[in-house]
Amino acid sequence: MLKNQRFNIYCKDIVEIMQEGLMVIAEDGTIQMVNKALENITGYSKDEILGQRCTIFRCDACKAVREASSQAWCQLFEKKEQVVKRKCHLMRKDGSYITVLKTATVLCDDQGQTMGAVEIVTDISEMDRLDRQLRQLSRTLDEESNFQGIVGHSSRMKKVFELMEKAAQSDFPVFICGESGTGKELVAQAIHSLSPRAEQPYIQVNCAALNESLLESELFGHVKGAFTGALQHRKGRFEAAHKGDIFLDEIGDLPMSMQVKLLRVLETKTFERVGDNQSISVDLRFITATNKNLPELIARGDFREDLFYRINVIPIYLPALRERIEDVPHLVDFFIKRLSRKNRKNVHELSNEAMRIFMHYSWPGNVRELKSALEYGYVLADGDMIQTEHLPQYLKEVDARVQSVDLPPENPENMQQRQKQELIDALKKSSGNKSQAARLLGINRVTVLNRMRKYGIDLQRDVVY
Repeated sequence: MLKNQRFNIYCKDIVEIMQEGLMVIAEDGTIQMVNKALENITGYSKDEILGQRCTIFRCDACKAVREASSQAWCQLFEKKEQVVKRKCHLMRKDGSYITVLKTATVLCDDQGQTMGAVEIVTDISEMDRLDRQLRQLSRTLDEESNFQGIVGHSSRMKKVFELMEKAAQSDFPVFICGESGTGKELVAQAIHSLSPRAEQPYIQVNCAALNESLLESELFGHVKGAFTGALQHRKGRFEAAHKGDIFLDEIGDLPMSMQVKLLRVLETKTFERVGDNQSISVDLRFITATNKNLPELIARGDFREDLFYRINVIPIYLPALRERIEDVPHLVDFFIKRLSRKNRKNVHELSNEAMRIFMHYSWPGNVRELKSALEYGYVLADGDMIQTEHLPQYLKEVDARVQSVDLPPENPENMQQRQKQELIDALKKSSGNKSQAARLLGINRVTVLNRMRKYGIDLQRDVVY
């Protein structure tokens, strides 16, 4: 007993030397106790904080929690969760925002009655800044790098990456559209990985893979006896994605009756399991994708206009590969290197002729088709290079069409002017990389250097990229 009394005496000193901020909050939201570290983090003194509502810090995460609460001052008190961890932003006394990690738990007495809550606040603003800086450098310093597994050095893809980063930091619905094979699943996964929800669940559902009844049970879950074969309670994908992200792929194939139910979940963040009438609240962010033209589906009456506006808050359009053909050499390098890491063959690159075919092909199957063509060529290749004879037959036919074009004789001066302009254009597309420019033109690097000298091309003066 004496030891416990002595320990309690030292508790105040222990709290004061903590590096993390600490505050005790009453059930009505008033702050009862803070330590020195919290003063340093927020810029407020104890006298300015004690007795104030915790809303003084304008925490973005807490605001969302309070709005979702129906009875208690804070949802933390309503659900009495053991421990809640959230990355959020607090407003300091000077009006600036600081990124923190908050760990909160409810305090109860021996009878289980709520006494208040305690929150531990860790300043992670420097870590957050360095993390953003590292992501930026990973795209700009290393030419061979990729962004979250997505390869793209063209201006269009760089804009997509910037939008992805911004979208990841919000909780608004994200809508990804683009042709099949452009990488919509990779974008959805990247948005989750870049977001504050990265440590929480990421649930993916293909809306076109299941019939209507199975899809409803898959999304909402069901209770025992809800239908034939429902032998036990089953948690749905919405419930499994609580506090994380749910990715609804092929949203354009969602049945009309399911669209109505999805709209309610988007608007209220509540749902009922199949066969049950008890509402379940969820905290999740919706990411949807489709390769269909939803406005056309709306005009035909096959997709709800109100649902489209609800999911289309942050639209991200992925350009087709033919719209960013300058990324083809980078994609080729990326996939060949990945194949080489997984296999023991010593294949390093495409031949100039094979690359010329890749640059002239329209790639209706986009990146997925390009990857398959490279895998085919990689298997057939005998040496360290994939030649034209190693490519699928339909690509060989592309080569035949390119070579069969009958052009009239060209004036030598016009030819030199054309060669010069083509080289400048290739250097621009490859950001000044001579090897990549050579591949774009179907020539070798030595020829690029010779032509640069011949035509007096200077990267600093003539090539702006």
